[in-house]
Amino acid sequence: MTRNIILAALIAAAPLGAGIAHVAPAFAADKSEVAFVKFTQPAFDVARARGQRILIDVHAPWCPVCARQQPGIAAAQKLPANRNVVVFRIDFDSQKDVQRPLGVTRQSTLIAYKGKTETGRLLGETDPSKIARLVASTR
Repeated sequence: MTRNIILAALIAAAPLGAGIAHVAPAFAADKSEVAFVKFTQPAFDVARARGQRILIDVHAPWCPVCARQQPGIAAAQKLPANRNVVVFRIDFDSQKDVQRPLGVTRQSTLIAYKGKTETGRLLGETDPSKIARLVASTR
């Protein structure tokens, strides 16, 4: 968790010319896990302002659907075309304040952005091909 906070602060403080995509993969313990950045509003705002490709994963550790989404997200991340996608994770239980402005009402919500534009969202979807299409919508 400390590493998430430090890296999120570095992302927010980085000059506008710097990319944050290189930070996200540091969170994956192995190739089957999702590499994510803990969602903070400042880091999200910077990524959007830079035109970054973004996936938001609204996750709850107790949610079986959320758990089934993770392999699809990880598979989409591994595709060379998606190496610059930043996956922000919102904790459904503890980050209610950031969910409301995003229109999130349930865990297992996935939201895709290309910069400031939302390109799609899925709710409770576990099909890896549909998750891959959502991530591809950020191109």
